[in-house]
Amino acid sequence: MIERIKNQKILEIISYLQDYLQGKDKALILSLIAIFSKGHLLIEDFPGLGKTSLAIALSKVLNLSFGRIQCTNDLLPTDITGLSIYNKNTGEFEFKPGPILNNIVLVDEINRATPKTQSALLEAMAEEQVTVDGRTYKLNQPFFVIATQNPIETFGTFPLPEGQLDRFMMKISIGYPQIEAEREILKGGSSRDRIHNISPLMDKEEILEIQAKIRKVYISDKIINWLLQFINETRKDSRIILGLSTRAGIAITYAAKSFAYFSGRDYVIPEDIKELIPYLVPHRIILKEELMSKEEVILSILENISTPP
Repeated sequence: MIERIKNQKILEIISYLQDYLQGKDKALILSLIAIFSKGHLLIEDFPGLGKTSLAIALSKVLNLSFGRIQCTNDLLPTDITGLSIYNKNTGEFEFKPGPILNNIVLVDEINRATPKTQSALLEAMAEEQVTVDGRTYKLNQPFFVIATQNPIETFGTFPLPEGQLDRFMMKISIGYPQIEAEREILKGGSSRDRIHNISPLMDKEEILEIQAKIRKVYISDKIINWLLQFINETRKDSRIILGLSTRAGIAITYAAKSFAYFSGRDYVIPEDIKELIPYLVPHRIILKEELMSKEEVILSILENISTPP
């Protein structure tokens, strides 16, 4: 994937962070695509593989504020959104913002929070605002959620409902590093302390400017029709109970535009979509039977649709 990146500013960011996030090139690129597409990211992986380091590194290099929410089953919605506290000196209630009012928010082990608390994230992710005591507060821009969950832990967890999963643009895993990268990590030790010294290579204004440029990237009617055919096939396929929503189609379009921009183009090609499909789609569908993986089902549908020239 990295060989397709041609935009010099994005390449500079990736190259700079490679020293701090060894063996995480693909996760880094996908995270940047989600950020510049105005999407959110769900990372399903085992503990100790660098999910927190990735989130902190992104906030530092992009010069964005960072908040972390460690989910437990006693976490309250106000622990996320903030709450109003009475100030006896002024005789008024003052709003104390929660961690969600940062630019990049790491929601660790999201499936350990109760459904009521998980739903507090829904308004923030969908509407980019939170409501506390009847008052609405707009979130800082840009706004990006990175949520994590452990794929093998089930005790004391609350699986995310389909409506919540659909709010995440991508679901990825970091995976274990290659042996050479892991050797370097073991020799050099944890990079967590060094990550806090990362210098910013971009600022909020530049990020918002690039996001606006990405929305203007051209996608042809032929590709839109091809994508619509793919979406409709997921809804009709006998192996699938729940197919793709319109929101999923929008997410695929925006992500493809970002990948095109990263690749130095002002137009989308089918390969932009094909390469991102495994990260954009599987978490949004439900299979009738687990005889095949979601990825295999999605790719088999894609292969049966003629790719536009």
